[in-house]
Amino acid sequence: PEERLSLADPEWSDVHVVTGALKLFFRELPEPLVPYELFDPFTEAIKLPDPQERVERVAELVQSLPPVNYATLRYLLAHLCRVMERADVNRMTRQNIGIVFGPTLLRPEREPGSLAADMAQQNQAVELLLAHFDRIFPA
Repeated sequence: PEERLSLADPEWSDVHVVTGALKLFFRELPEPLVPYELFDPFTEAIKLPDPQERVERVAELVQSLPPVNYATLRYLLAHLCRVMERADVNRMTRQNIGIVFGPTLLRPEREPGSLAADMAQQNQAVELLLAHFDRIFPA
């Protein structure tokens, strides 16, 4: 039997519960929203020295996502852009959103050799997607 949830229930009134559930959903997927085979290309793109080239390469990688992954990532990031607009109230700056969602949306298939370096690149990837949303996800 399908479990029915009501977002009107008091347990869902805390934004942290809702955010935690959302992050858990993405973390529990059999494969991250950015598929495993794109993890290394994404992290390589983040390391490119030229900012213009970095954005163009990430945009190409995003365009190569399966359609469902692309649409879901676009929808989620559009929402996170709106969250970011209220950073003065919610303290969710682009950097903080990168820290929270980087490892959830983009992760290597195997345990990384350097967890700290991978995490920094995961965070930077999400920050770049947010900073250049309109260029990476053209209307």
